[in-house]
Amino acid sequence: MIGLLNRLQDLLDSFRAIDFLAPLALRLYLVPVFWMAGTNKLGDMENTIAWFGNPDWGLGLPMPALMAWAAALTEAAGAILLLIGLATRWISIPLMITMVVAAVTVHLENGWAAIAETPESAERLNAANSILQEHGNFSWLTGSGEFVVLNNGIEFAATYFIMLLALFFIGGGKYLSVDYWIAQRFRD
Repeated sequence: MIGLLNRLQDLLDSFRAIDFLAPLALRLYLVPVFWMAGTNKLGDMENTIAWFGNPDWGLGLPMPALMAWAAALTEAAGAILLLIGLATRWISIPLMITMVVAAVTVHLENGWAAIAETPESAERLNAANSILQEHGNFSWLTGSGEFVVLNNGIEFAATYFIMLLALFFIGGGKYLSVDYWIAQRFRD
């Protein structure tokens, strides 16, 4: 029995030859997330700053211009760095901070779920579908998928935080990250 378990463990260990795929997948998954978030903010900084600073309909953050620019540049630059695997562990830190701020200031009051499946959301979804069927081109609008009611909970921010935390500890991975080649060249 021990021999069989050892052979199975050896089989699992043989997959370490391609263990660079996990951090690569994490990096590539996060690239469009942060690119879109950062470039959307950068594309309309006036409204982004207003949203960051306004306590009535926005986030009510202190120093909204600084915070908005920091978030936008961290997300956009972070996407580029994650794409090429440069300074992966370093950029994970401000990106994790951005996710904590987003979770606490934007999403926490909405609970966990990003997409709600509650009786209230079902009622809203049915109403929206009825309006669209009556007044819109419903088949065109739903041609790429069904409508959902966004709950906007912390689920996505928490997931991205966990993915960044993993990258913080494991780095950008072997072979397909600039970090790996810099380490090969300059580290002992």
